[in-house]
Amino acid sequence: MDDILTASAEAASLLFAGDTELWSIIGVSLSVSLRAIVYAAPPAIALAFALAYLRVPGRRLWIVTFNTLMAVPAVVVGLTVYLCLSRNGPLGDLRLLFTQQAMIIGQIVLCFPLLVAMSHAAFQSRDQRAWETAVTLGAGPWRALRTVVYEVRFGLIAAIVAAFGRIVAEVGCSMMVGGNILHHTRNIPTAIALETSKGAFAQGIALGAVLLLFALTLNVTLNVLQGSGEIHAQ
Repeated sequence: MDDILTASAEAASLLFAGDTELWSIIGVSLSVSLRAIVYAAPPAIALAFALAYLRVPGRRLWIVTFNTLMAVPAVVVGLTVYLCLSRNGPLGDLRLLFTQQAMIIGQIVLCFPLLVAMSHAAFQSRDQRAWETAVTLGAGPWRALRTVVYEVRFGLIAAIVAAFGRIVAEVGCSMMVGGNILHHTRNIPTAIALETSKGAFAQGIALGAVLLLFALTLNVTLNVLQGSGEIHAQ
């Protein structure tokens, strides 16, 4: 118990003292995961909308595929991306392996199925005649799309929050394609795994606390937005 308290005190000291190495790791995590979400969310939401409202060939197969891909372990995604980006892989000439770009690609592959599946569920929760009605009343495709997206905005935000939570905390894919290089590709999960294996629990606890703070902030923000939406609706 004393060891845990001592490590926790050291963790707090590292956070509040502005430890350069610690905050570099946090910065890499935020930078990589935020960029992955920004790149993945628009096409994923657009695809989810198409699957919900348009006559897409093989629609059922697409939905089943994305629902299945949500369960693929991060380490399997990491292995696949690693093989594609390795020197002998089809994308080896790009020389992206062990870079932040490789980590972003891996995280996009991880979160894309979740974004599509949850966004599709959000669109399906609304009356599908809303789109047809908007178009019938003379709204252009983009205006009708904005109307439908606004109606399901909280479901879409929840999908983005869940996807961000999945990638910011994953370790297998980032470790394999990023290489866990300090000040370059070492993010919070890979640093926790490394420090814990060395018995350096203080930094692991500090980084774990940051992950919990991320999760708390995202969920509080989502609840505040939902509450504001309900008040305006009334």
